[in-house]
Amino acid sequence: MWAGRNYTLLTAAAVVTGLGSSGALIAAAFAVLQAGGSATDVGLVAAARTIPLVIFLLIGGALADRLPRHRVMVAANALNCVSQGAFAVLVLTGEPRLWQMALLSALGGTGQAFFAPAAEGMVLASVSGEHSGRAFAVFRMGMNGANIGGAALGGALIAAVGPGWVLAVDAAAFALAGLLRAFLDVRGVPPREPGHGLLTDLRDGWREVVSRPWLWSIVLQFAIVNAVVAAAEAVYGPLVAQEHLGGPGPWGLALAAFGAGTVGGALLMTRYKPRYLLRVGALCVFPLALPSAALAVPVPAGALAAVMFGAGIAVEVFAVTWMMALHQEIPEEKFSRVSSYDWLGSLAMVPLATALAGPVQDLIGRTSALWACSALIALLTAAVLCVRDVRQLRRRPDTTTVAAEAAPASDAAEPSEGTAELPGQVPVTGLPTSAAADDVTPH
Repeated sequence: MWAGRNYTLLTAAAVVTGLGSSGALIAAAFAVLQAGGSATDVGLVAAARTIPLVIFLLIGGALADRLPRHRVMVAANALNCVSQGAFAVLVLTGEPRLWQMALLSALGGTGQAFFAPAAEGMVLASVSGEHSGRAFAVFRMGMNGANIGGAALGGALIAAVGPGWVLAVDAAAFALAGLLRAFLDVRGVPPREPGHGLLTDLRDGWREVVSRPWLWSIVLQFAIVNAVVAAAEAVYGPLVAQEHLGGPGPWGLALAAFGAGTVGGALLMTRYKPRYLLRVGALCVFPLALPSAALAVPVPAGALAAVMFGAGIAVEVFAVTWMMALHQEIPEEKFSRVSSYDWLGSLAMVPLATALAGPVQDLIGRTSALWACSALIALLTAAVLCVRDVRQLRRRPDTTTVAAEAAPASDAAEPSEGTAELPGQVPVTGLPTSAAADDVTPH
């Protein structure tokens, strides 16, 4: 059996947090609206989560290459549990103030900053190279399946009992996920050697990034793509749903359709092994322009769900090909640091985009803003395809990583924190914006 204990525990934890976080994303936006907030207020609360995420990501990546990664993940889950629990109490017991919601969102973002680099790559490190593609696809399938149920259930619960209870469920999900990760088997991991200093470690990670045109070009692309997707999904989407689609229920179903698409994409990637990883992946970014266009029209709820479903399939193909490229090309002992730069690039513009979404809507109108989001995604994706290394990076037949080829077996196993034989997220480099769930790849 290729799926060992650590792989099973980490996949189960990702499913649990996916169920909670996908509904909590919708709940946070509607909690602000129900408290009398405006579109700008929704964007400010979303930005408050992302600002500390951006600030602390590089530190989180350096620490994850120094400390036992499973302990970093458990501590981050505990912080997310506390922040979401306090958010739920505020919403359930009275009228939360904007600064309180922003502060608690910021605490959640801080936890994510330390969790993401530590989690990135652990799934693939827990299985042998020959099973890495299937392992990551199955992991993503389970996580995205949870997002389907979480988004649909979250939208229904918000409509029935309000956003506070959905936030409380998310807090409980983080507690359970942290407990599962605490049981990871770390007995086989040798003690980590001390590094040469935080700044030296960060410089080493930076050199790994800038030496690879395919890596920095896609990170730059998603710095803007994730920003405009975040503005469309976190700010404009709930507003369009409230004014034209019937409220949080239809919007939750649309997000669930996206999740269903990602499950389909993951299922496809258990069989499909493209020869040119990033050429295929980059082509699959074009459909991310469609949801913003659908909201701009706006199309009926059923049509929006269909568009989101197709975008979900495409982004999942990208997510798997991106993660396979990273594991194939990046030395394992530097993976968390490179991952932190990836996350930083992917999320750096998100706070600005979500904070400015309301003012931009007031200036040029929501429809024009959404069309601009679509155009930026399409133009940037076309530009990335002009990079030779993006088009020509090939999949290695044995799917082994650089570290597996160059390091002793004990060193190659180190990123799994003692797996005997596991990555977190995607922001979708997922839809990625998908900075909301704690187990997604940054894009």
